[in-house]
Amino acid sequence: MLTNLFANLPEDLSEEIFEPLLKSGKVLIERIVSYGHSSPAQGWYDQAQEEWVVLLKGEAKIRLRENDELVHLQPGDFLHLPAHCCHRVEWTVPDTETIWLAVHISESEKS
Repeated sequence: MLTNLFANLPEDLSEEIFEPLLKSGKVLIERIVSYGHSSPAQGWYDQAQEEWVVLLKGEAKIRLRENDELVHLQPGDFLHLPAHCCHRVEWTVPDTETIWLAVHISESEKS
């Protein structure tokens, strides 16, 4: 069981890592570990659930499609993404881990 968000980081970070920490009813909490990752060039996240994310370590830039805003996140910064707020990860720092804590809130317990 993971007991520290900065411990037990995967050795292979060739792909971004999504680790569920808690799933209960309408809420999913996950740790995301990036290492120079970004969304595919043509890809946008369009999620049916709300997402609240806080950046714990590293840096990231997220683009919001609605107004083409580029949000630069540093440790301690957080962002609320309403359901169907199209967004993409433009950049994460390439020389260290970027660690996120994401909280997903669904309208129904099945999402």
